[in-house]
Amino acid sequence: MTEQAVAVAGGIIGGILLFVLIGITAYLLWKKFCWFHSYEKLTSAVKMTNANAGFQDQSEIQLKSTRSRSVPFIIPPTLHERYWINLMNEEHVQEDSDPYMIPQSGPRSSFHSLAGAYVVGTINPELYKLPEDKSETDFPEGNIGRLWFSIEYEQESERLLVSLIKVRKLQPPAADSCSPFVKIYLLPDERSYLQSKMKCKTLNPQFDENFVFQVSSKMLFQRTLKFLVYHVDKQKKHHLLGQVTFPLKNEILTDDNKLITWRDLEKENLEPPSEYGDIQFSLSYNDYLGRLTVVVLRARGLKLQEESHAISVYVKVSLMNHNKFIKSKKTAAVLGSPNPVYNETFSFKADQTELDTASLNLSVLQSIKSEKTHLLGHVVVGPFMYTRGKELEHWNEMISKPKELVKRWHALRHST
Repeated sequence: MTEQAVAVAGGIIGGILLFVLIGITAYLLWKKFCWFHSYEKLTSAVKMTNANAGFQDQSEIQLKSTRSRSVPFIIPPTLHERYWINLMNEEHVQEDSDPYMIPQSGPRSSFHSLAGAYVVGTINPELYKLPEDKSETDFPEGNIGRLWFSIEYEQESERLLVSLIKVRKLQPPAADSCSPFVKIYLLPDERSYLQSKMKCKTLNPQFDENFVFQVSSKMLFQRTLKFLVYHVDKQKKHHLLGQVTFPLKNEILTDDNKLITWRDLEKENLEPPSEYGDIQFSLSYNDYLGRLTVVVLRARGLKLQEESHAISVYVKVSLMNHNKFIKSKKTAAVLGSPNPVYNETFSFKADQTELDTASLNLSVLQSIKSEKTHLLGHVVVGPFMYTRGKELEHWNEMISKPKELVKRWHALRHST
C-alpha cells in the first residue's frame, strides 16, 4: 500500500514538472514572436514614412536625387517633452507628456533598443564636410613656389620653435634639375641663420625639419622670420629661387597654440639700394566704396643715424589733396633694423573724382628713445600733377586695376 502511494505521488510531481517545462517553453516562444513582430513593424513603418514623404513633394525628390544619400534623424524618448521643429514644414511642435500617446509626426515602436524613438527628418552629410584644402592645387599666374611652415613659442624657456614643412612648385633656372635647401633668419639679425638639409632633384621638397631660436618674450614681436630658398647647381653654386618674410608682431604665440601656415615665394630685388634706401608698398582703390588702401610691406638699405637697438623706425602715410593735409596714419615701430618689415594695411576715404588731385606721402622716420625724430626719406605717389616716373606709373596702374593690390618698390628721397 505504501509503495503504491509513493508511486502515485511521484507520478503527480513528474506531471507537474513536465507541465511547468512546457509552459516555460511556450512563454519563451511567444516572447520571441512578439519581439520579431515589433521589429518588422518598426522597419516597415520607416519605409512607409519615407515612401509617403516621396509623394508629398515631387520637386523635392528631384532636388535630393542630386545629393548624397541622407541620414535619418531620430528624436530620442528623453526629448519627447521638449519643443522641437519639424524639419519638413518648420512648424513648432510640442510633445504630449503622456508617454503612451503616439505622436502624429512619425511611427513609434516599443522595440527594446529604440523604445519611444521615431523618425523626424533626414540630415544631408554634404553640408557637414570640411572645406577642401586647395593650397596645393591653386597657384596664381607667375607663382615661383609656395612654402609651408609652423611656429610655436615656449614662454618658460623663451624658445621660438620653427618647423619647415615643405615647398611646392619651385621654378629653377632653365634646363636645370633642382636641389633645394632653405636658410632661416630671425631678423633684424642677418648675420646668423639656421639651414635645412638639401633635397636632391625635386621641385616639391618635403623637409619636416625643426629649428629653435632663442628670443625673449619682450623682443619676440619685434622680430621677423625670413626664409630663403636656394638651388644648388652641378657646379655647387647657390642660386636664390625666392624668399618669404613673416613678421611675428601680429601673431598670437602661446605654449598651446601652434600656428601652421604657408606663404608664396617672392623674388629678390636685385637692384642695389638707392642712396637713402627703398620702400615697398601696395596700392589699391575700390571705386564702389570710395576707399584707397595702402599696404606698407618693408624697407631696405635705410641709413640709420646710429647703430643702436634703442633706435626705432616707422612709416608715416599721409593723404594729401591739392597739397593740403587730409589725414595720416603710421605703422608700429621696428627696433634697430635698416631693413624693417611691416606688412601693415591702412585705408583712406577718397572719392573717385578726387584721384586727379589727391596724393600719398610715405615718410620713413627714425626715433631714438622716443625723443628725437629724424626723417630718413620719403616718397610721393599720385597723379601727373605731383609725380613722374615710377611713382606716376604706380598710381595709374592702381586706377586701371580697381580692387587689385599693385605692389612696387620706390626709392626714398630727401628733397621735397
